[in-house]
Amino acid sequence: MTAYHPGSLAVQERVGVRRLAEHVGRSIGPGIRPIAAAFLEAQPMLVLGAADAAGRMRASLLTGRPGFVRATGPHTVSVAAGLPEGTPDGAPVGTLALDPRTRRRMRLNGTARRSARGFTIEAEQVFSNCPKYLQKRELYGFADAPGLQTGPVRHGTALTPDQERLIRAADTFFVATGAPDGVDASHRGGNPGFVTVASPTELSWTDYPGNAMFLTLGNLEADGRAGLLFLDWATGTTLQLSGRAHTVYGAEGNRVVRFRLDHATETPGASPLRWSAPDYSPANPPLS
Repeated sequence: MTAYHPGSLAVQERVGVRRLAEHVGRSIGPGIRPIAAAFLEAQPMLVLGAADAAGRMRASLLTGRPGFVRATGPHTVSVAAGLPEGTPDGAPVGTLALDPRTRRRMRLNGTARRSARGFTIEAEQVFSNCPKYLQKRELYGFADAPGLQTGPVRHGTALTPDQERLIRAADTFFVATGAPDGVDASHRGGNPGFVTVASPTELSWTDYPGNAMFLTLGNLEADGRAGLLFLDWATGTTLQLSGRAHTVYGAEGNRVVRFRLDHATETPGASPLRWSAPDYSPANPPLS
């Protein structure tokens, strides 16, 4: 059971899915198989989770022409992009390669080091996830690089009204969490409104049933730091939130994650990718 640390094991035990998690956990390995390497090389974006030099957990979006991420060996990935600002060399990272066109995704966690091309990741955990709660989108193409930045980067410790509207309209976000054995980047999806904005510094979302691993919730049991990434798929604007999160367990197996914001960074036009409106996942639960 080396795939799970005590935080994940505790959540699995509490929810009653230890046996299922043990079975699913066998899919986690350190090697990058040929089918995974081909998937990585076809992707124009990669979500990376890491703690910055101040210790804040951040989820960042990296983009490039297909091939900017590629496996260079059975345990090594090369990324033709810079590490996100503030990420120390040699930092533990979690990555998520997600393809909205096919509803496929894979996670690769390890250690990142700067290189002549950008940076490399020495893989420690590699595995695929099911397509549950993934919205399907078509890629229209890349915007011209000179026209990407449409305004200044905005930093704050509370959400603006426009940022609150972006979150309430979101059908997808990404979450980075950490634990003693590394960092993980994951995906959360649902119908618009599945993320609730309680105040300019407080968000929450229902934790929908997934693959029974409970890597994200397990990490939050051990280390409450969390980094969220929201993306405007039409304009490329990103909203990165750093803070702390915890899980509230309710009746009938319901789970809600509550997040308190410490720092927000909005980057207009951060991504050159332009995506279509979504075809919502049939797995998305209806909102009450």
